[in-house]
Amino acid sequence: MRNPLVPLLHRVTAGALVLAGSWASVGAPATAATAPPSREASRVAFAERYHALQHGGIVRAANSSISCRTAGAVKRPLQSASSACSAARAGKAVVNGRFDTDYIDVDRDPNTYNSSRAEVRLPKGSRVSYARLYWGGNLRVGEQKPRKDNGRVLIAEPGGAYKQVRADTVVGHRAAHGSDAFQASADVTKLVRGSGPGLYTVAQVNVARGRSAAGAWGGWTLVVAYESAAAPLRHLALWDGFTALRNGAGQEIRLRGLRFSAGAGGRAGLVTYDGDRGITGDTLTLRSTRTGTHGQRSRTTVTSLTDPVNPVGDVLNSTISEPGTAAPRRVPAYANTLGYDSDVLDLGRGLRGGGDQLAFRLKSQGDVVWAGVLFAAVDAKR
Repeated sequence: MRNPLVPLLHRVTAGALVLAGSWASVGAPATAATAPPSREASRVAFAERYHALQHGGIVRAANSSISCRTAGAVKRPLQSASSACSAARAGKAVVNGRFDTDYIDVDRDPNTYNSSRAEVRLPKGSRVSYARLYWGGNLRVGEQKPRKDNGRVLIAEPGGAYKQVRADTVVGHRAAHGSDAFQASADVTKLVRGSGPGLYTVAQVNVARGRSAAGAWGGWTLVVAYESAAAPLRHLALWDGFTALRNGAGQEIRLRGLRFSAGAGGRAGLVTYDGDRGITGDTLTLRSTRTGTHGQRSRTTVTSLTDPVNPVGDVLNSTISEPGTAAPRRVPAYANTLGYDSDVLDLGRGLRGGGDQLAFRLKSQGDVVWAGVLFAAVDAKR
């Protein structure tokens, strides 16, 4: 989304996230009744949702719930809607406010108006220790969606039927910067533990379609922590909240007391809303510290987290990505998700010196972005 307030287009927006911990669970069979409104807050402070030291890791499945429409007008330069949308879906650097948008709906179920799929890929013989589903988007585009359904979504396990899931914690919801944005989440550990790996379908994410300066955006991410005797001993941590990245120096997401040796491996993932490809200034950095002992000085290294899909200065660029060439399946698998980011990045360069403290810093310059989730899996010192 380009900020519709022109003076803000050129201003620096920096985000701040600070974390502490708790979690809860919910889930219920699908029903025809509308879920009652969940308790909402315009800002939800980031807090630690899950933390474990175990042999295992974290995987995630994610997809967008809305995309450009292949028929209808687009802004100048003159171009057919079909070709412009196709180019965007293939990865062209365009912002979502340029397009008329419509729901993604892959399930052929007349009772759902949006649905998409993505794969949970788990190692053989592993056991799910925690799973959480996040969903969110923009309620105000060409239409205004009611907030009463923010806390309700449908999920179907591989080969299964839809189950209704209701938010089990405060829903972040705020109208600002031309958008009416929200994020909700729920513990789905029991479902994923029993169903295992495969394609999960999520439907009825409460997002609006149409066209506006703010643009349409939204999607879902399923974060899964697992145990596996064959995996390295790792620190696993998940945080969530809901906040607009705004002006200021920013604050950090800090992980203390998680000792890791030189050359350790690790990955971090994030979920954000309304980051546009081509509006630069978005960064995610990692600061690793090795505390000095016996009179030695502490050593700190700062590393920009980036890869070919998430370039320096445009990390929040409407992508669902992770390291490696064999990425989990998505249906559909659009390269530009037009305002929905669910990315996993490698931490290797930032961990090479070893240490006992990590701090993530997420910033956005020139683009208003809503931050929702951050998780990390880091090899522990043996």
